[in-house]
Amino acid sequence: MKVIIIGGGTGGMCLAHGLRRAGIDVAVHERDRTRTSGLHGYRVGISPNGARALKACLDPELFATFVATTAAPYDTLAMLTERYRTLLTMSFDDLPHTSGGPEDRAPEDKEHNVSRMTLRQVLFTGMEDVITFDRRFTHYSQHPDGRVTAHFDDGSADTGDLLVGADGAGSPVRRQHLPHATHTETGLVGIGGKTLLTERTEALLPEPVRHGFGMYFDRRGQFGITHVMRMPWGGVDGPGSSDEELMGRWPGLRFDNTTDHVSWAITTSRSLAPPDVLDRTGTDLVTLAGELSAGWDPRWLDLIATSDPGAAVALSIRTADPVPAWTPSTVTMIGDAIHTMTPGRGAGANTALRDARELRDRLVRVRDGELGLVEAVGEYEDLMRRYSSLAVRESLEFMNDNGTARRPVIGPLSVLAQRTGMRLVDRIPPAKRRMARGFQKVRDSELV
Repeated sequence: MKVIIIGGGTGGMCLAHGLRRAGIDVAVHERDRTRTSGLHGYRVGISPNGARALKACLDPELFATFVATTAAPYDTLAMLTERYRTLLTMSFDDLPHTSGGPEDRAPEDKEHNVSRMTLRQVLFTGMEDVITFDRRFTHYSQHPDGRVTAHFDDGSADTGDLLVGADGAGSPVRRQHLPHATHTETGLVGIGGKTLLTERTEALLPEPVRHGFGMYFDRRGQFGITHVMRMPWGGVDGPGSSDEELMGRWPGLRFDNTTDHVSWAITTSRSLAPPDVLDRTGTDLVTLAGELSAGWDPRWLDLIATSDPGAAVALSIRTADPVPAWTPSTVTMIGDAIHTMTPGRGAGANTALRDARELRDRLVRVRDGELGLVEAVGEYEDLMRRYSSLAVRESLEFMNDNGTARRPVIGPLSVLAQRTGMRLVDRIPPAKRRMARGFQKVRDSELV
């Protein structure tokens, strides 16, 4: 059995590792030109769902390298007004888990803060003979014997028994396989950037989130986020822990220049942003983020103004529409290719990782003669539709522009109610625990 994977992102590479460990022939075709191409430096939160999938699919030493290369864990999640007034705080140690207190949890049962570039390099490690870069997929053809050929824009092709689309929200695999699978715009657009973490820039953050995650809500329905990323590179070249020794031997370190930074973003309504927001880059985009934040705390404006213009990016926030069950075949999909979701619950990458694990598990059963290939694909797709629909729905609830905050009378009242509600929850421990459980449930399948 040979599996062809289109896309070398988080889900696709996790699946490739899992298949290779299982002795299944696998080939990955990635459109980026090189190992370091693309804008991959932003923070991604790997939840227990994602960590368990990585643990299941990666070699033990590579999983240990993943753990060793994650940023410092967060202490606090805080929700604040745009003027830095605290509405609610939660300790990350208090988030619900099934595995006891923080000191008792195995790495696969914890939250991990990861630079996308660092995770990318971990997942490329040892896969040089599996992945082909600069390969743009155009279409596939299926043969009478069930095999599938993937075609690429350079005229090349690759044939296997199963084709997996792991090629993101704009998936050409999905467009051919499920042309009726559509996306809906949420009415929101996000602008993100990175600011080097120094003593000065740390002081631009509210004290509760200098070692954590901050969410900022303004009176027009906009909201911002900050993630403080403290990378573990300090002692790599010196004697010390086994983690440092692991990183010293890790070839991906040569390709990763991620330093300590603050990852920030502001999400706004398309009605407030200029029509060309998605075409803007660099300094123009940083300036626009500052303009949209007019009236916010001066420290927030300073944080944005001192960010790296080359790292600024604008994204339209959209979500996958529900798709009725389809007939399984020797073509399937994982991750954003089939269930694009907003970043509202931080579940996108983790759901893709779970997809990889679930599909890998069923393909192992095909290898062992317990399932037919199409039967295995159908079993995976049935399960994937169930848990991904929950993640898509939960993510959309948090990020969808209904314009209420900008309506003349009801708007100020809704903002007041939102802020009063957060402050009330902050004072009632059982209510805070329920909110924490709601945040976590799509990120940890053992809590659902």
